[in-house]
Amino acid sequence: MINSEGQTLQALATSLNFRKLRQDVIASNIANAETPGYKARRLEFEDSLARAIDIEKDRSLRVNNGKHYNVGGGGFNEIEPSVFDDPNGIVNESGNTVNRDHEMALMAKNKILFDASVQLLNKKLGLLKYAITSDR
Repeated sequence: MINSEGQTLQALATSLNFRKLRQDVIASNIANAETPGYKARRLEFEDSLARAIDIEKDRSLRVNNGKHYNVGGGGFNEIEPSVFDDPNGIVNESGNTVNRDHEMALMAKNKILFDASVQLLNKKLGLLKYAITSDR
């Protein structure tokens, strides 16, 4: 039980860190909305986080030889977000691909998910505090 509790806390903390990084990437896109030739960027981490959590071990490849690389379930320290140019960006006359309205919507969505993660983390820590301090 302790292991899954620790894994939940690590998953929430990792999610918060990457959501903060995503907010920075989106803010950079908005700040460069008028910069000629600027390409909107995206940050993805959900698939890597899902592989790190992988409780049922259905997202990782089976490694049955010492020469094989374990590419799934590497743990929270192995998670690397992917930052890339948005392939769906529409190029305007200055070569810029930032759609300010779309970026603002992405920023709002990311903030809602960030706030939800904070609430979950606070509830989880509250439950742990209760379990530690309550008389049995």
